[in-house]
Amino acid sequence: MAGLPAAWRETDDGIVIPVRVKPRASCDRVEGLRAGVLQVSVRAPPADGAANAAVVAILANVLNRPKSGVTLVKGHKSRDKSVLVSGLTGELIRERLNLLDE
Repeated sequence: MAGLPAAWRETDDGIVIPVRVKPRASCDRVEGLRAGVLQVSVRAPPADGAANAAVVAILANVLNRPKSGVTLVKGHKSRDKSVLVSGLTGELIRERLNLLDE
């Protein structure tokens, strides 16, 4: 198994993953990795925190974690964000996101 993508960071609290968000997309989904950055499309607009909430909800659902296990730590007003996933290893995150070959 490959280790963490270079852009991901392991901390005492979990794994910090850089995320690039595409708001107002046709559907909510995880697109994959590009240069170690997780690409996520959300239907929500980038206003009033709607897109941020959608990103947390999508990742929590895909990773089978409670929303409290996925925290937006950086980029609240940007398409480029950092998300902390707690309670899972990097390998398990990659597996649940179907990123084992990337």
